[in-house]
Amino acid sequence: EMKKMNKAFFIGRIANDIEVRYTPTQMASLNLRIAIDRGKDKDGKDRGTDFPSVTVFGRQAENCEKFTAKGKKIAVEAHVQTGSYQKDGKTIYTTDLIADRVEFIEFKDKEPTPSADLTADIPF
Repeated sequence: EMKKMNKAFFIGRIANDIEVRYTPTQMASLNLRIAIDRGKDKDGKDRGTDFPSVTVFGRQAENCEKFTAKGKKIAVEAHVQTGSYQKDGKTIYTTDLIADRVEFIEFKDKEPTPSADLTADIPF
């Protein structure tokens, strides 16, 4: 018997500002859009970029706010969760990616120190 599998793995850049919200029970949640390049075709032309949305919960959501930012590269392991709700008498079906694990490949920039100002003119 084949085991059931519900996993998605991807690496991309965070495409939106990180804004953690809290549920009424104080559970942290965060919606991220991840920019994932499709690569190049056989002629060397860009094939475009996808922007899947991923929901991150709990401590992982809070850690995203602390350690990473828009434009930074992350790796995500997620699972697909489907649902439905009623709107105007019609059933609306949803498909969501829920993060199981988030790994930071690039971290949020620290505040620059005056001695690390690389844009200043260097007197030679």
